[in-house]
Amino acid sequence: MALLGIIRRCHLRDQIPLREIAKRLGISRNTVRRYLRSEITEPAYPEPNHQRHRSIRLPAFRLAQNRGGQIP
Repeated sequence: MALLGIIRRCHLRDQIPLREIAKRLGISRNTVRRYLRSEITEPAYPEPNHQRHRSIRLPAFRLAQNRGGQIP
């Protein structure tokens, strides 16, 4: 679970004070406060670029088959 979700759950549902949340997670109280004040529910990550994965390498045995049975 993302850190932001953990902080929100601890504070809103479990009623744990900011200081205790910061101590448990090993982060600053100001960081906890900033996460709770933000309107963002989860961080937005850029979509992965899958184009570089289209050139899949062939395993060694496939290459050997294509070369006529010679294993490198």
